[in-house]
Amino acid sequence: MNTCLSIAGSDPSGGAGIQADLKTMTVNGVYAMCAITALTVQNTLGVTNILEVSPDFLGQQIDAVFQDIRPDAVKIGMVSSVGLIEKIGEKLRDYQAKNIVVDPVMVATSGSRLLQSAAATALQEQLFPLAAVVTPNIPEAQALSGREIHTPEDMEAAAKAIGDTYGCAVLCKGGHSLNDANDYLYHQGKGRWFWGKRIENPNTHGTGCTLSSAIAANLAKGHDLETAVAKAKEYLSGALAAMLDLGHGSGPLHHAYGLTQSQ
Repeated sequence: MNTCLSIAGSDPSGGAGIQADLKTMTVNGVYAMCAITALTVQNTLGVTNILEVSPDFLGQQIDAVFQDIRPDAVKIGMVSSVGLIEKIGEKLRDYQAKNIVVDPVMVATSGSRLLQSAAATALQEQLFPLAAVVTPNIPEAQALSGREIHTPEDMEAAAKAIGDTYGCAVLCKGGHSLNDANDYLYHQGKGRWFWGKRIENPNTHGTGCTLSSAIAANLAKGHDLETAVAKAKEYLSGALAAMLDLGHGSGPLHHAYGLTQSQ
């Protein structure tokens, strides 16, 4: 069975973070493992507190995985400090990890800021060059590229700027009132749009975590990047269309759909 590692923060409500990643990877047919960067106090309404692990402890978690069950792909989610980012970069280089998906979690769907500003530069310099693909949403792509994004052409320009600067593929995700569910992939000097159908579902807590984890799972199974993105988008659309509604806030999208997905 193919294997996948998520390096991210924990979400006690189960809709985002490590919990979303493990569910998504499992349902997409790979063996899911994790290294936790932080405990958070959050639910679908927002994030109210973050307790980071130490860089050394995070490094030990990554060692424990690679020294026993080597992952075929790695997804990196919420990492909020320079020390943790540097430790992840060090370990992934040491183990020559492959199929790395970086979800630059800077702002949660609820609007809560999850990345210290000083860590943004470290994220780009340490992890982007290792990535098979980086998956920013519109606000994150604006911050990373230094460009305003108002049109599809702006998305293309931002993705190209990020990709050319750091030598990685970039999936610039639509939404945020632009392009609905259409995402743009810039890869090896070429671009491709992935068209999606907007689903009127307010339960969007964890969508970014879910998409990046599904991409990683499909890379772990040996699919090329474009196929992995296409399959991940199809999976996410199905999860949203299931319209699961559990809470009083925006609601997690997990996971009535996932429990019936084929492997």
